[in-house]
Amino acid sequence: MGMDKNVNGREMLRDMGYDVTIGIPVYQVEQYICKSLLSALNQTYPNIEFLLVDDCGDDRSMALVDDIKCNHPRGRDIRILRQDRNMGVAQARNRIIDEAQGEYLYFMDSDDIISENAIALLIDTARNHDAEIVFGSYQKIEVYNNGKRTEKYQYPFMQLLSENELAAFAYRKYGGIQSSACNYLVRLSILRDSGLKFINTNYWEDMAFTFELVTYIHRAVLLPDVTYYYMCRYDSLSNYQRRESIGKPEILRNITTVDYMKKRTVLFKDKPYYPNRCYNVVMTGFYVICNILKNRKLIKPPFSTPELHGLMRHPATLAEIIRFRQAMLKNLLLYILGKMPASACIFMIKMMGKLKGLT
Repeated sequence: MGMDKNVNGREMLRDMGYDVTIGIPVYQVEQYICKSLLSALNQTYPNIEFLLVDDCGDDRSMALVDDIKCNHPRGRDIRILRQDRNMGVAQARNRIIDEAQGEYLYFMDSDDIISENAIALLIDTARNHDAEIVFGSYQKIEVYNNGKRTEKYQYPFMQLLSENELAAFAYRKYGGIQSSACNYLVRLSILRDSGLKFINTNYWEDMAFTFELVTYIHRAVLLPDVTYYYMCRYDSLSNYQRRESIGKPEILRNITTVDYMKKRTVLFKDKPYYPNRCYNVVMTGFYVICNILKNRKLIKPPFSTPELHGLMRHPATLAEIIRFRQAMLKNLLLYILGKMPASACIFMIKMMGKLKGLT
């Protein structure tokens, strides 16, 4: 009788619509998908749609998903979208944006896990503050053959409840907010009304998305509570650490994303956060160069000095930078660095990287 009552309750919630959609792209994750999906299904919050995209892998990931769907008490709340062919995580997430039925959307990756109260905490905060987006804190777990290392990324509790306030906070320093598209609850209408989508790449597409999303948000809350456990695996697309070799085309896709963010930056010249956004995007190029220099023996084929130099192109003009009221000196330094001859520029970055322990 208790199970029937729970089932009837979920049927009523579906008829009324979902409060939240958890969107999960699925591709080649048979070792992780069960633990990941069960962490979503075991949420204490009841009114959730679980929207999974089958991105046409050739392992048993979707067979495991189908088994959970058939046997879990919340299986009827799982909806599976099947791609015609493998299209990558960006297109899978774009499809989730188009087809989600929740008022709020929460992305998670199919090899990560979330805390049992993640959605309850995020949506209660959104309701209490009429927030368009709520960020949870997260723990990064780097998994290797010989063990793992954990690191916590924790926000202070903050209410950013006016126009431009979240973007100003996000751009105030490099890495001001998470670059991942996971672990924040965002009102779905914001994404649909703005037309914001993931760019068509498998590398740093989430960085470009979140970097842009903050410019559309007027009311945001950041929480110190850890709601997400990000598993950084040896074979992850985003992980260069402890690799035996790194293909140059992989890094070129990162560079393409940085170039995209630079081009988009000029659209925000009239915003108070424009100087800090410029600094962030050029510093992203700086750190890519440092990473290439650090791993230069592993990268095949190698990068030329002029190729690296191009990453330091600044989106603002010298005249604009001189008029900046924020981050003027930092932007001026990066601008001058980018205007140096290629060999001198890369030499300086190598020296600066050594001082910071980056090269």
